[in-house]
Amino acid sequence: MMHETHPTEEARLVRHRLMQPDMEVEIWNYGGIINDVRVKDRTGKLESVVLGFDTLAAYKKHSPYFGAIVGRVAGRIGQACFSIAEQTYHLAANDGTNHLHGGTHGFDQVFFDIIEATEQLLHLRTLSPDGCEGYPGDVTVDVIYRLNGTALTLSIEATTDQTTPLNVTNHTYWNLSGNLQRDILDHQLTLPSSTYLPVGPDLLPTGEFRPVDGTVLDFRNGRSIRSGAESESEETVNAGNGYDHPFVLDEGRAQLIDPVSGRTLQVTTNQPVVVLYTGTQLLTDYTVRGVPSRPSLGLCLETQFHPNAVNESRFPSIFVEPGATYQWETTYRFGVSDVN
Repeated sequence: MMHETHPTEEARLVRHRLMQPDMEVEIWNYGGIINDVRVKDRTGKLESVVLGFDTLAAYKKHSPYFGAIVGRVAGRIGQACFSIAEQTYHLAANDGTNHLHGGTHGFDQVFFDIIEATEQLLHLRTLSPDGCEGYPGDVTVDVIYRLNGTALTLSIEATTDQTTPLNVTNHTYWNLSGNLQRDILDHQLTLPSSTYLPVGPDLLPTGEFRPVDGTVLDFRNGRSIRSGAESESEETVNAGNGYDHPFVLDEGRAQLIDPVSGRTLQVTTNQPVVVLYTGTQLLTDYTVRGVPSRPSLGLCLETQFHPNAVNESRFPSIFVEPGATYQWETTYRFGVSDVN
């Protein structure tokens, strides 16, 4: 009698490299993870600017969503439930009483199928079945990575056969210092946002919209991450003396600069919100590329819709109907600045 054999997870893992003369990107089909991005500093030195691991085992044991595609719904869903019409859907409560980043087996842990792979493009696909993590509907998700010069563009499209919420993001932790030489506290961020969404002690948005005027959340003219991380303001205490806040974008563009290396990162998106997370919850019991993990080692710019929109009538709806196509796109463009 023949026994069916299944490949091990290591055998299923594909590490694909996108290559340009001034930039290299490594993407895994596991979680759609951006495992590495290497770009030049102002002296021409090519170094890594993201947090990532070398092994699948390390991702499965330690990773706080390093580089991964997150969904079906990014961020927190209050009390791990939502309703459509008269039906309530119960999700995994994997963050206290709340549901976080798609649950215990979200897109970050899926082995995506490879549809196309070249030196400038990678096309991944997965089917999230009806009932997965408690969500309704069969959802087909396509993720396309394109490298053009020093610009990496991620495009995500999804369709469903039942009404279901979708709010996907990429969860890369950036550190422009190069090979994690320094933390991100002295990175300078410019964020075109006049309004943010306050969060409570559980980091769930309260449902309010507040102006950034006069707070350490005003990045419109640029400011250092340190200015908020070392503040004792009400706005940052809940985030662990740093940032874990959704910002409503006035325009879909942000810029991050490391003054020492000169590296710059410009983020453009079709999404209405960016969640700035400055790694305040990073643990210290593992290493990242040989560097001890610690808070503020990296930061995320998670482009998406408003977190917990399924339970907050003041936020735009994230429900997608059959026949409609969910579309998410974000471009990460790298450069250098001469100003030190």
